[in-house]
Amino acid sequence: MELRARVLLWKLVLLQSSSVLLSSGPAGPATPGSSVVSESAVSWAAGARAVLRCQSPRMVWTQDRLHDRQRVVHWDLSGGPAGGSARRLVDMYSAGEQRVYEPRDSGRLLLTPTAFQDGNFSLLIRAVEDTDEGLYTCNLHHHYCHLYESLAVRLEVTDDPRAAGAHWDGEKEVLAVERGAPALLTCVNRAHVWTDRHLEEAQQVVHWDRQPPGVPHDRADRLLDLYASGERRAYGPPFLRERVAVGADAFARGDFSLRIDPLEPADEGTYSCHLHHHYCGLHERRVFHLKVTEPAARPPPRDSPGNGSSHSGAPGPDPTLTRGRSVINVIVPEGRAHFFQQLGYVLATLLLFILLLITVILATRQRRRGGYEYSDKKSKSKGKDVNMVEFAVAAGDQPLYRREDIRLGYKNNLLKEKVGLSHSPLPAKSIDLDKEFRKEYCK
Repeated sequence: MELRARVLLWKLVLLQSSSVLLSSGPAGPATPGSSVVSESAVSWAAGARAVLRCQSPRMVWTQDRLHDRQRVVHWDLSGGPAGGSARRLVDMYSAGEQRVYEPRDSGRLLLTPTAFQDGNFSLLIRAVEDTDEGLYTCNLHHHYCHLYESLAVRLEVTDDPRAAGAHWDGEKEVLAVERGAPALLTCVNRAHVWTDRHLEEAQQVVHWDRQPPGVPHDRADRLLDLYASGERRAYGPPFLRERVAVGADAFARGDFSLRIDPLEPADEGTYSCHLHHHYCGLHERRVFHLKVTEPAARPPPRDSPGNGSSHSGAPGPDPTLTRGRSVINVIVPEGRAHFFQQLGYVLATLLLFILLLITVILATRQRRRGGYEYSDKKSKSKGKDVNMVEFAVAAGDQPLYRREDIRLGYKNNLLKEKVGLSHSPLPAKSIDLDKEFRKEYCK
C-alpha cells in the first residue's frame, strides 16, 4: 500500500511540474535591450586623462572551489498552529547535499536529488500532521548571480477527504490535504540559471559604444568588446582606438571603466557601458555625456615680462579684449630631398663663380700676350736698330756734343738731311755766369 502511494505521488509530481512554474524575473530569458541604471554628464580638459567609471560587483568572475555551493534552495514554515516566527525546515545545495533541521522531520521531508538538474524543487511530506499546517515558502538563492526567488504555498490539514484539493486564492496556491496522507508542495523553476553549470564564462560580455554629437543611440559606434574568456576586440576610428583602454583584470574586479589618454576635443560625445551576463540575466547600461573643455592656462613664470614682479615696465595683455580664433602654426619637417635641393643650389652657384673667375684670368693673359706681340711687330716693321752713346763734357768751355750711331734705312732725302744735321757737332756756346747771377739777384 505504501509503495503504491509513493508511485502515485511521484506521478503527481511529474504532472504538476509540467503545469505549474515559478515565475523568474531577472533570471528569465535575456531581454534584447538593456535597462539604463545610471546617466551622468562628465567634463574633462583636453590633454588630460579621462576615466568613465563603469563598475558592477555582479560581473565579478569568481567561483568557490566546489563550483556548486553558489546555488541553494531551502523551505521555511511560518504561521503554523503554534504560531511564532518562520523556521527553517530543509535546504539543499546544488552539489546534492541535503540537510533537515528538525530530527522528527528526518526521513519525512524529502527533496528530489536531481532538483538542480531538472529544476523541480518541490517538497514532499510523507504523512501530514496537524503541526504541518501553515505557510510554506520555497526560496532559491544564487550567490554568484546575486539572485533571489521565492514562492509561497499554504498547506491546510483536513479530516474530510472530499475537502482535499488545491486552488488559487489570487496570490498563492492553497493545498488542502487529509491528515496522514502525503502532500506535495510544488516549486518548479527550469530557468537555465538554476539548472546549468559552468556556463558563466561564455555568457559574460561587456562592450562600450560611442555616439558623436547629434547621433541617436541606435546608430552608435562600437568601441570595445570584452569577454570573460579574455578575448578583446577593438573598433572605432583609428584616432580614438589607440587611446582607449580597459583594465586587463576587469572581470576579476568588476571594474570596466574606460580610460581615454590623452583626451582630444574630437572625443566629445555620448559613451555607453553595456554589461551583459546572459547566464545571470543581467543587462545593464550606464550612459556618460562627455564634454571636452579647453585646458587651463598655465601661470606665467616669475621673471616673464607679463608678470607684475618683473623689473621691466612693459604692460601685460588687456584682459578686456575678446579672444579671437587661435592660429596654429604647423611646421613640416624638411625631408632629405629638400636638403639635396638646397645643396645643389649652393654647388651650382660655386661652380658658376669658378667659371667666371677662370674666364677673367684667361682674358687678362690673352690681352697681355696680344700687347707684347703688337710691340714686337711694330719694331720689326720699322727695320732699324738704335745704339745711343752719350758722353758728358768734363770742362765747361769744351763743346758738348752727342754722337749717335744710327743705322737706318732712309726712304727720302729729307730724312737723310735730318740725320746729317743730328750727327754734325753742336756750335760752342759761351755762358756768362756773372750776368746770369746778377739777373737773379735783381729779381
